Amino acid sequence: MRFYDIIDKKKNKQALSKEEIDFFIKGVVDGSIPDYQISSLIMAIYLNGMNNTELSCLTEAMAYTGDVLNIDKLFDNTVDKHSTGGIGDKTSLIVCPIVSSLGLNIAKMSGRGLGFTGGTIDKLESIPGFITDLKEKDFIKQVNDIGFSLISQTGNIAPADKKIYALRDTTATVSSIPLIASSIMSKKIAAGDSNILLDVKVGSGAFMKNIKDAKELASKMVAIGKNLGKNIMAIMTNMDEPLGYNIGNSLEVIEAIEVLKGNGNKKLTELCISLATNMIVLAKNISSKEAKKMVIEAIKSGKALEKFAEFIKYQHGNPEIINDYNLLPKSKHVYEVKALKSGYISKINSEEIGKIANMLGAGRSKMDDKIDYGAGIVMHAKVNDYIKKGNIIATFYTNKNSVDDLISEYNKAIKISGYKVADPKMILGYIKK
Repeated sequence: MRFYDIIDKKKNKQALSKEEIDFFIKGVVDGSIPDYQISSLIMAIYLNGMNNTELSCLTEAMAYTGDVLNIDKLFDNTVDKHSTGGIGDKTSLIVCPIVSSLGLNIAKMSGRGLGFTGGTIDKLESIPGFITDLKEKDFIKQVNDIGFSLISQTGNIAPADKKIYALRDTTATVSSIPLIASSIMSKKIAAGDSNILLDVKVGSGAFMKNIKDAKELASKMVAIGKNLGKNIMAIMTNMDEPLGYNIGNSLEVIEAIEVLKGNGNKKLTELCISLATNMIVLAKNISSKEAKKMVIEAIKSGKALEKFAEFIKYQHGNPEIINDYNLLPKSKHVYEVKALKSGYISKINSEEIGKIANMLGAGRSKMDDKIDYGAGIVMHAKVNDYIKKGNIIATFYTNKNSVDDLISEYNKAIKISGYKVADPKMILGYIKK
């Protein structure tokens, strides 16, 4: 088999066979195919796409190039949630303890943030003492003991995906929907959960900017999962404004705790209830009405908050942060952003807000950048809130000595009008088959 012929076939819009895809992925991992040829095939896929059979073969081939955890064989009643990433997305910190407190096992691996979206692992590592790189035996023991562990992705999960992503990043093909779908799902398949909920973000603060592309991505990932025997569904959720009010690692931990205490932002709480409800429906095969009632009761009773505290303690973090937010990292400087005119907030450029939070120190541009865990933004006004000129619309937390340029950028990212707009919906659609 010649790789030249595989490139030529995809260039001419023909479907690749399982054998050709396996040959491709084997060559990526063992180095027998040079980068320039891999990049050529990636570009052909970017331009001509892949059908669902090809995507399932590609995903499975990538998943089995490294470690495979087989979580569904290690534990009963497991369920996983994956978000495609967005500004202020702290839903895993809220949803996972809720679901675990209701008797399901959460054995989850998450990533660090890069670019304008934050990472769950970075948020957890803002908790003093918290360890995310547990050894596999400790990870398994913790899930057996308390039904919940969340760790950083191991170095050898789907290594083919890492190589392909690095080449996509340098060849302007990151936005390829087939390659995004296979990248995400290869890691889910390698983890081995039987039940998977996908949270596909849509809008200015997400990788998918419009509902058409989000629906295509969600449909492809669900099709891959179904073809590979997974019980899977996707929810498309709104990311045209940041989730909740807090953006930044320790700030988002605080907001997550407030939701678990029953005091959280209404829209963020509603979204988390919906995500947790659908995870339970997937794993327990009960009605949405019954599952939602269980989720609400887990918050009201304090069971979900207790599970979060237990989870923090097991991974060597300080659970006292739940009652004393002063124990979390704090940045040295606090700056206020004031409205430049009066009116209703009619639009927020979430991506720009995320970039500003990164420049305050809350994120990274390169994987080896250091994070200021206390840095970030607390928003005081969201879409359809009325503000007066001079009102404080956001507070910046940072170790930077001067942020005048970022304050100016924040004001540019907020559109103020003389009218209200349609209230943004959080749930934009479901993909179940």
